[in-house]
Amino acid sequence: MDIDEARTRFAVLRGKDSIVSPDELDAIWAALPTVRVEDILGEWRGDEFRTGHPLNGKLEKAGWYGKTFLAADDAKPLIMRGKDGRLYSDTELGKGEASLWMVEFRGESTATMVYDGRPVFDHFKAVDDRTLMGIMNGKGFGEDGPFFYFLLERA
Repeated sequence: MDIDEARTRFAVLRGKDSIVSPDELDAIWAALPTVRVEDILGEWRGDEFRTGHPLNGKLEKAGWYGKTFLAADDAKPLIMRGKDGRLYSDTELGKGEASLWMVEFRGESTATMVYDGRPVFDHFKAVDDRTLMGIMNGKGFGEDGPFFYFLLERA
């Protein structure tokens, strides 16, 4: 799959209300370019791919809005929208916040968010200049998953 095919397929899959195959998401991931930490700083609105992962639907139910990356050492993984409509960083749910590092995943070094209080990594690749694809991985996920697949769009 080349980059154009990956972007087209990504657009189709992100609009699906039904289950999306992790294998298909992995093929898209493999075709996308890596990103550097400095390229992803800013505010991002999040969404997930429904793959049947145990986390599917839980973030939305909790009010997840997205992520904010202020600096390499100041990443907020769980930006939530409160009942009053205001955005806040849910440090209780996230057990702290996070930092950004270049980490090797599947043989490529790419910008990765490392959670402070959880053994979890969010790896990122660029779909385009305003969209990232993410794969959450960490202790307990296993080498082959199941991973949590998500996307971020510049807010």
